[in-house]
Amino acid sequence: MLNAADANFAESLQKDLPQDTLRPAEPRYLEEPRGTWQGNSDWVALPRNVEEVSRIVRACNAAQVGIIPYGGGTGLVGGQVTGSGPAPLIVSLERMSAIRAVHPLENVLIAEAGATLAEVQSAAQEAARLFPLSLASEGTARIGGNLATNAGGVNVLRYGNARELCLGLEAVLPDGQIWHGLRRLRKDNTGYDLRNLLIGAEGTLGIITAAVLKLSPIPAGRGTAIMAVRDPAAALSLLSLARNQMGETVSAFELIDRTGTDFLAETMPQVRLPFDPMPEWIVLTEIGLPRGLEPSEALEDLFAAAAEAELVTDGLIAQSEAQRAEFWTMRESIPLANRHIGSIASHDISVPLGALAEFIRRGKDAICAEGQFRINCFGHVGDGNLHFNIFPPVGRSKKEFSNVKDGLTRIVHDLAHELGGSVSAEHGIGRLKVEDLSRYGDPAKLSAIRAIKDALDPHGIMNPGAVLHRD
Repeated sequence: MLNAADANFAESLQKDLPQDTLRPAEPRYLEEPRGTWQGNSDWVALPRNVEEVSRIVRACNAAQVGIIPYGGGTGLVGGQVTGSGPAPLIVSLERMSAIRAVHPLENVLIAEAGATLAEVQSAAQEAARLFPLSLASEGTARIGGNLATNAGGVNVLRYGNARELCLGLEAVLPDGQIWHGLRRLRKDNTGYDLRNLLIGAEGTLGIITAAVLKLSPIPAGRGTAIMAVRDPAAALSLLSLARNQMGETVSAFELIDRTGTDFLAETMPQVRLPFDPMPEWIVLTEIGLPRGLEPSEALEDLFAAAAEAELVTDGLIAQSEAQRAEFWTMRESIPLANRHIGSIASHDISVPLGALAEFIRRGKDAICAEGQFRINCFGHVGDGNLHFNIFPPVGRSKKEFSNVKDGLTRIVHDLAHELGGSVSAEHGIGRLKVEDLSRYGDPAKLSAIRAIKDALDPHGIMNPGAVLHRD
């Protein structure tokens, strides 16, 4: 049973820390983007180094006080707030934001967990390298949170999730021990892989304080195009064609439904749309080529072959960096437009590529059979990850449909599971999907997860209520 991080605990903890490490929790630490939860913490700790994190965790473990590790607060499944149970201590790593080292010849960068993703990208850029993880929230999302949630984004197709972009970690375990795992090794088979255990654990097994990140060469030439496709099945055929012609140089391949661009036109008219009228489905793709190859020619060849195969009906290739930015602004603004409209239920699912078109078809049919809902289906189709979001009819509010929200989500998740997919592709489990993990998770996997949690965190202090039910 956990105890609250009350004033007496805060007073005792502050004696072991430098002045101003502990503060009353401001409202920003108690909120999350979708407004589903309101945190109940009274105190936030802002350590400056890993030793201070260790002291904080040791104190919480001894007092059996829960800890909420806090990154940039951008998570969408409630992993950064808790609204029930004894008030936990929030531990924010925002002061630990240093880029500790860059090794360009090794394609390696070492960053503290509080560095924002944009800061990591900038440090890599200064060393003539690329850190390819890319999210709409990269200006505020912090690298520790990106790793704790195994963040995805638009470049997974070529470079992988956050897990594939990390070589080593420094972390504080639930008993306060510091794991000094900042090793710049590509091969290290010395026992269990603690790094990959902590990545994606959402702060339930420890606090990531720093990471060794993998960099890549910056492609000499980059090309970006938008192509109108007949339907999602044609989009998948276009992806296959692109990879046949250009191999692994395809870094992004985003599918966008016209509902998404209609929402942009309705709520964010300043965002420029590429076609008038907009097609039912478009694909935004980006390639990065080595020196000596011309991206625009490669994309022109792709469009010609796709048109001959009757996969595409129109297309635009960015002729400047400004136009490329316009294309990506459109894509990255869709979630903002969604929030302006107000979704009844939002979903982050993945299915095998071969089942993607079937999921979209059957999913839309099943939801439309429940009522006159609008569906905005978009996402990283190159890696099978779709955001399948359900909205009220024109002129009506999402609040009117709160009684059917859970049923709609069950339809979407049941279908994803039936097709061999996942109900959480890149956002994590957090608190939103704890029941889903219990419902759809493999029993042997769930048993192993619980055993690992109990072994490393017997008091259950690390992010209580996230991923797993409280004991």
